[in-house]
Amino acid sequence: MDSVVVREAKKSNEVDAQGTREVLGSLTRACDARGMNGLTDRLADINRWLEQDLTDVEREIAHVAKGGDTLAEKSARHLLDRGGKRLRPICVALASRMGSGFNPAARTFAIAVELVHNATLLHDDVVDLGDMRRGAPAARVIYGNAASIFGGDWLLVEALTRVQAANVPGVLDRALAVIREMVIAEAWQLERRGRVGATAREYFEIARGKTASLFRWAMFAGARAGGTTDDVCAALEEYGTHLGLAFQIVDDVLDFDGEAAELGKSLFIDLREGKMTYPLIVAMQKSSELFPLLEEVCRDSEVTLSPDLAKRIHTIVQNTGATRISLELAQEMCTEATNCLSRLPTGRARDALAQVALAIPQRRK
Repeated sequence: MDSVVVREAKKSNEVDAQGTREVLGSLTRACDARGMNGLTDRLADINRWLEQDLTDVEREIAHVAKGGDTLAEKSARHLLDRGGKRLRPICVALASRMGSGFNPAARTFAIAVELVHNATLLHDDVVDLGDMRRGAPAARVIYGNAASIFGGDWLLVEALTRVQAANVPGVLDRALAVIREMVIAEAWQLERRGRVGATAREYFEIARGKTASLFRWAMFAGARAGGTTDDVCAALEEYGTHLGLAFQIVDDVLDFDGEAAELGKSLFIDLREGKMTYPLIVAMQKSSELFPLLEEVCRDSEVTLSPDLAKRIHTIVQNTGATRISLELAQEMCTEATNCLSRLPTGRARDALAQVALAIPQRRK
């Protein structure tokens, strides 16, 4: 896809440190498995460099809603206890290091962005009737749908309260705008559920709002905490947008090609929810057989996907090369992200951001 479409489109310190290493560790293993030893070494170096910063973040996240008596707090804590990739806090940390460094405000924003992300997952599981999340029963299964919704709301309020307390000009206003953008994108996606004729432009408009916007805010918040110039901040925001779009595309590919045990959730979840992801859109352009099959899946108000039909659709998607094409686009977007870094001062933080972008298309969960 050309650039025009792209544009549119811790109970102990040891345990805490292990949690913070999850995303870079998984990327490192993926790169190592593909013989990318140089990138593996550089990711490990980033891991060591940020370890103390992210250990502090993980330790504080471990205390959010701890011991809370309400179902909302219990739902929130249930999800937070399952860990996560923590990629968004990593973005905050690296953006802040483009300026004065990972200070208390940056730490606050790193925690807040993870809380917002987890809030969206609690909400998504209710909307999508998800039963598993991060390899365990979803909070809604244990505590009920209402509790999961309130848990997400609780995390949003907690995140915004923390951002407000940091008192860095402009960051709270931008956070509110991004949450609004995410809600609109999610509502738009819900409205289009089961519409087989979705276009790439529609896909990217939704992905930009529901996924890339939070990556963009992570870069913005970290940059503001670090006191960077407006030009540096703008470049980091562009980087975050491209990184977020690439992340979403890889997520879509993993719904077809991932290992369920690694992902911590079942495959074909997006398809069962009637979402026209990028691999499906590409495959429909290349196979006349796929469109009627998807119409069969989505013909009723409830999406129906039998194992046999899922296998047929999976085979068509693979035969069209749609997942490969999607990953190539993710790689292109990551290249766009690294191009944004050329406007930044040279240094370890810039190099680390480039390595994270290079590794995103290699992730397996």
